[in-house]
Amino acid sequence: MKKLLFVVVSLLLMVHCMSKSQSYDSIRGWTILSKSYSDAVKVIDASDKYNINHLQLSHELLMDLREMKNETKRTVVNTLIDRAHIKGIKEVVLWDHSLYDMDYYPKKYRTGPDSTINLDNRAFWEFFKQDYRDMMALVPNADGLVLTFIETGTRAENQYSQQLKTGAEKLAYIVDQVASVVCDELHKKLYIRTFAYTDAEYEITIGSIKHIKNKNIILMMKETPHDFFLTHPNNKYAGIFDRPTIIEFDTGNEFNGQGIISNTWVEYVTKRWKNYMQRDHIIGYVARTDRYGDTRLVGKPNEILLYALKRSTEQPNITDDKIYDEFIIKQYGDKALKEIKAAFKLSFDIVTSSLYTLGTNTANHSALNYDPYNSSYGRHVSGKWLNPPTVYVEHNVNREFDYWKDIIQHIAPAKLKSKTGPLKNEAPYVLTNNWVTDQEGMTEEYLNYIIIEKNYGIEKAQQALSLIEQSKTKIDIEKYNQLYQLFYRTLLTTKLHSAVAKAYWGYRIYTRGGSFVTPELSGTISQALNDINSISQTIENYKEYYPIGQWNWKDDAKMARQYYDWITLGTWKEYNYIKFDPND
Repeated sequence: MKKLLFVVVSLLLMVHCMSKSQSYDSIRGWTILSKSYSDAVKVIDASDKYNINHLQLSHELLMDLREMKNETKRTVVNTLIDRAHIKGIKEVVLWDHSLYDMDYYPKKYRTGPDSTINLDNRAFWEFFKQDYRDMMALVPNADGLVLTFIETGTRAENQYSQQLKTGAEKLAYIVDQVASVVCDELHKKLYIRTFAYTDAEYEITIGSIKHIKNKNIILMMKETPHDFFLTHPNNKYAGIFDRPTIIEFDTGNEFNGQGIISNTWVEYVTKRWKNYMQRDHIIGYVARTDRYGDTRLVGKPNEILLYALKRSTEQPNITDDKIYDEFIIKQYGDKALKEIKAAFKLSFDIVTSSLYTLGTNTANHSALNYDPYNSSYGRHVSGKWLNPPTVYVEHNVNREFDYWKDIIQHIAPAKLKSKTGPLKNEAPYVLTNNWVTDQEGMTEEYLNYIIIEKNYGIEKAQQALSLIEQSKTKIDIEKYNQLYQLFYRTLLTTKLHSAVAKAYWGYRIYTRGGSFVTPELSGTISQALNDINSISQTIENYKEYYPIGQWNWKDDAKMARQYYDWITLGTWKEYNYIKFDPND
């Protein structure tokens, strides 16, 4: 009897320990976005070195499960699923969005007001679930789905229902119907992606999660509140729900260089991940391994970001210096450790002083585009997620700014600060509090801050490239060339951003006329325009291989020349066709 009691107690303790051990390292995942089969194979084949047990196939491979009805796409996806399983990745899941575009659903189900879907119609849900059974049958070895259910082709919250009273209830019901097939019938995994662009949208998202009934659903939340910006805070909602949650990291750096320039910052990754590891309900991470095309991290210097997640998961108390040392020695040997490590550590400040301006991202998915890319001045402003909305900008500026009253008020085009502009939806409180005005706010004071910051970026990029050059005789020549070209492209990027920033924001002041037009301002604009020509030509003449993802790095030179023409030919409508003559 005592022996039996001992066994029972031991089993209970074991179960308790097992439940407690569902910790941050349960899921170690990667996501492949690119449709490049050869790159996907290289990523999958490297997964065993990182103990990857979870793989997501997404974006160019498939955004919606319905794409598996295309035989060509289905063949590629099924081949990658099987290869991943052979390589030891236990769980391969596919991205999906629901609801799809309205035209996907037969008209007989669109009987609500304004031809919306009648969510109270049982026949619709029978069609809906059978469709999922049929689609899942096309990818039989897939282990589940990653479902985006918010801001999809057909917004569920806008469909008709008398039974489902709120948008949150409608969204939750969609999720539960997918789960009834994927989890309950097929016994596969269902992850749901949660994100929003504003606090108001988060209220619906959070509310919908509370209404979801299926207990098998796992949450997937971004490392940041909405999109992946280096200046955003951590996602405050991650870990607050009593559901297993994984954190999505954008190590592919959609907005920060896409691996085409140096993205070798360990500290940024470990700081975020170590914070999440301390939170309840976090059971792992999934990291993006590319940003389309051939921008994969594996086999390149920026792979250090994947390594940082791996090592800080295995050993939470590991130092950032230790991670740098291990990766660099593995890849390049120990003779050039000092130089390469120092160069890698400069990358964060380089990118945040070139693709960012005074603490806010001013690049269009990494591409040079200050104006008219509206999102930089509303949707993507980190101040939306900070209270108070302030940032201390280093980069030799060394000043605290209010994101709205200082930064957006001055650097945003006037039209984007109007009562009918994007701030109306993105951050209406900015308008009601009169933190910005709808007149041109650019001044020489703020131009000087921008010049200081952009010059700082060039200085650090030159320093990093010099350090890499010092490693030439100490490492393999092919690896040296890869490092050199990465940091050389980074330097050219900082120079081009500096030139265009000076010309663009300087021109904005110039168009104000009168006392705003000073000899110093005209000299700054003239020099910047000359720099645009020379740097653009250097980039256009670049003959070395460079990866191309969503961002084609060479296209920045074309955009820079567009700014040159707008300014010097007087063809910029938004600025009343005012012409700046660099020869005056």
